[in-house]
Order: sequence, then structure tokens, then C-alpha cells
Amino acid sequence: MIKLQYDETALLDVMDKLVQKTMQMDETWEWPCGVAFYGVTDAYALTKNEEWLQLLRARVDEFIELGLPPWTVNTCAMGHCLITLYEETGEQKYNDVLLDAVGYLTGSALRFGENVLQHTVSVKDDFPEQAWADTLFMAAYLMLRVGVRDHNSSLIEDALNQYFWHIRFLQDKASGLWYHGYSHKAGNNLSGFFWARANAWAAYTMSMVGRILPEPYLYPPFMDISCSLRDQLAGLKLKQTESGLWHTVLDDEESYEELSASCGIAAAMVNNANPLHTKYAQRALEGILANISEDGRLLNVSGGTAVMRDLEGYRKVPKTWTQGWGQGLALAFLSAVLRSGK
Repeated sequence: MIKLQYDETALLDVMDKLVQKTMQMDETWEWPCGVAFYGVTDAYALTKNEEWLQLLRARVDEFIELGLPPWTVNTCAMGHCLITLYEETGEQKYNDVLLDAVGYLTGSALRFGENVLQHTVSVKDDFPEQAWADTLFMAAYLMLRVGVRDHNSSLIEDALNQYFWHIRFLQDKASGLWYHGYSHKAGNNLSGFFWARANAWAAYTMSMVGRILPEPYLYPPFMDISCSLRDQLAGLKLKQTESGLWHTVLDDEESYEELSASCGIAAAMVNNANPLHTKYAQRALEGILANISEDGRLLNVSGGTAVMRDLEGYRKVPKTWTQGWGQGLALAFLSAVLRSGK
């Protein structure tokens, strides 16, 4: 068990600022909004702050009324907030949209190899037969959540299959770290860098599997997930900087410290609850709080990042702007911290 030192009242105040700033952003129905709203619903689940739920509900209702874009792996990230909205309001429209997203993932979404989801950012075949760590948050974790909720064994097995193959394709067994992407056609990890946010997508969602899946030990792929996360966190702790954060390319000290990845990685450590990681999680908490502005912006968050061609490509991704995925992962991290104390 991890025991962290913090002021609960102060953390709740920071979370409110993050939520308020997030809901002021004009994010559209896409993955940045999906991650942001996931963070809001995670914080709501912990606090039951009705104001946050109503802000979220009003925005999602507006989206639905205006009309939704086509499904891709990335747009399916919006399904996470629909789970909460349906549970809390009972309004069928939220579940209808959610099941439509899941139907796309299990039906018409592009796949390759052993039924592995290809990462898609548009209706075009942008990255043929490529697996990205991002897919685990946007799609596999969503499928698992809905599968558990609906007692849908085939959906659960499909979600776990995504983890199984993404682990095989993306994790470096020697270091435990994850590559950003994999090309099934080329049989390699493309440019082959340990991008920090890819590691956050993997670590955070793997840390949640055992928390939401009943009797996870009865599913053989869970053993891979558990061991993968164990080895990944063991490698990640060695890459933490003195300020409690992680470089945007984990093993490149010249690349900047990146906050969205730091939040996701630290949240995974807290969720995994290995007491040996207490000092790393505590250091991360202090470093992350130092990068949240008074008006609720998570600072130093890298922009949307494709699998870049070279190291300079990752180093030069701007970190100037407030990003939905930064807001969402910050809220997920602080929610994990508060839950660990309860």
C-alpha cells in the first residue's frame, strides 16, 4: 500500500480549478476531449461534486444535438464519459451513443494480425497495420469497462486481447519501457523511441484492469498485464527526474520534462500500490502540483504527437498550450492519490 503525504482540502481545491478550466475549453468530440472528460468523471466518481457532473452533461448534450463525427479509435475516447453520464442520469441517449462506439470497435474498425485494433485518427487508412499505445486508453480500456458493466464476456476477451498483443508489440523486455508504435508490415517499432506519454497510456490503463475486472486472475491475459506493468514501473522509476517528473523521451535527458505523461505514470504507480514506489509517487505529486497554474492549467504538456521520425521530432513538439489530455490525466492522478488515502 502506498501512503502519501498531502493536504486533502488543498488537493480538492486544485481539482476544482482543473475541472473549471477544462470545462471552459472549446474541445470538440475527439480524443483530447475524451481524455479530459474521463478525468472529470473520475474526479466526480470520487467526490460526487454535482456541479462538475452538470457542466459535463450540458456540454455532451450540446455535442449530441449538434451531431457527432464518424467513429475512429480516437473519437471512441469520448465513450468514457458516457459511461458515467448514463449511470448517473439513466438517460438512454448516452448509452446508445456509447454502444454505437463499441459496435464500431468490434465491427468495422480496422484490424490486423490476431484481431489487433489498428490505431485510427480519421476515417482514412492513415497508419496501415500500426499499433500505438494510445489505442489502449482510447479503445481497449473503454471496451473492458463496458464489457464488465454489461457482463459481456466476448467484449472483455476482445479488450484483453488488445492488451496481450500491444504488450508483445510495444514493450521492450530488457528495460520494461514501451515504444510509441509498431508496424506490423515492417515488423519493427518504427523510429523506436520510448515516448513518455505512450508509457502513460499503457501504465495507467493496465493499472486499472485489475481494479475493474472481477476475479482477474481467472483470465490468462491478465497475468501478462500484471507482469508487464510490474516490469514497466520498475523501469520507469529509474527514469524519474529529481523534480519528480519524466522526460518526454524517457531515456533522453536533453528532452523536456512532460507533465501529461508524468501524471499518467504516477497515477499508475499509485493505483498499483507497490509500497516500494511510495517515494517516487510522493516526488511526482510534488512535481505535478508545482506545474498546475492558479487558474487550473496543467503546464508543460506536449502537443498531439504522432510516431515521430527521429529524436528531434519528439524534442521539438511544443509544450506551450493547455491540452485536454493533460487536464484529464492530472485529474486522474489526483483522484488516484485521494483514493489511496481512503
